[in-house]
Amino acid sequence: MKPKQRALLGQLSDMDLRLLRVFKAVADCGGMTAAELELNISTSTISRHMKDLETRLGLTLCRRGRGGFGLTPEGERIHAETVRLLASTDAFRQSVEDIHHRLAGQIHVALFDKTASNPQARIARAIALFRERAPDVYLNLHVASINQIERGVLEGSFQVGVIPAHRTSETLVYDEIFGETMRLYAGAAHPLFAGDDAGMDWSHLQARCFAGLGYHSPNMEISHQQRLSRAATAFDQEAVATLILSGAFLAFLPEHYAASFVAAGQMRAIAPTLFRYDCSFVGITRRSPAPSRVTEAFRECLLQAHR
Repeated sequence: MKPKQRALLGQLSDMDLRLLRVFKAVADCGGMTAAELELNISTSTISRHMKDLETRLGLTLCRRGRGGFGLTPEGERIHAETVRLLASTDAFRQSVEDIHHRLAGQIHVALFDKTASNPQARIARAIALFRERAPDVYLNLHVASINQIERGVLEGSFQVGVIPAHRTSETLVYDEIFGETMRLYAGAAHPLFAGDDAGMDWSHLQARCFAGLGYHSPNMEISHQQRLSRAATAFDQEAVATLILSGAFLAFLPEHYAASFVAAGQMRAIAPTLFRYDCSFVGITRRSPAPSRVTEAFRECLLQAHR
């Protein structure tokens, strides 16, 4: 049996970049059918492009079948490299626009979970200012975890991020923009929901089941500092709220986000003047290479909106 002959990629062409963009959309959407609306092309065309790319690379990038869609190990690596490559090509295009002193191209901005309901956040106002200043720039808005946003800004897939301040890196620029109050909540079925808060202190919580965020954050810092017993892990605020509503866990939520659940009688803040902490939110950009004019314009709008 003849060994399988592997294709050599050689030089990248415009068609290769187009195929890689299709592949990235398919991977990000979780399948070809799901990517159809994103790409605005038919599933059969997407399938043909995927086969062309696999032939070009000499690799099987994804599995399709009764078990559903999934990337192969080779596909996972190619996806990671594709993200980096496309971020670099977008940065190159943006640099050309900078040379011509034009505000054009695209920008990717990533926000931490549940900022829209925060009355201190003026991100919507910043976007409005940016649209007035740079109407020809296509805005891509993402919601992600702290770690994903930091990594995305460092790698260039996001140009601006908005996250709770929790640590600093010399490779990032931080601009403090707004704050947030976090309080400890119990669901209606939790024993503390109808209890008396009088005399409670942090030591009373150490025997209770606590749910916290599963990555480095102010949430994780306070739980370690106060020696809270983590019995469940969540990866966004929606998941934290669901765990609280189960009645099995105590957890911290932003006061503004929890307000609707409190109003509906589904949860309440426990000893709210004691079991709380304040978060400062920062805008982050990459220090080097120097941000594009579009990135700087969005950063300035973010700061202007929050003055």
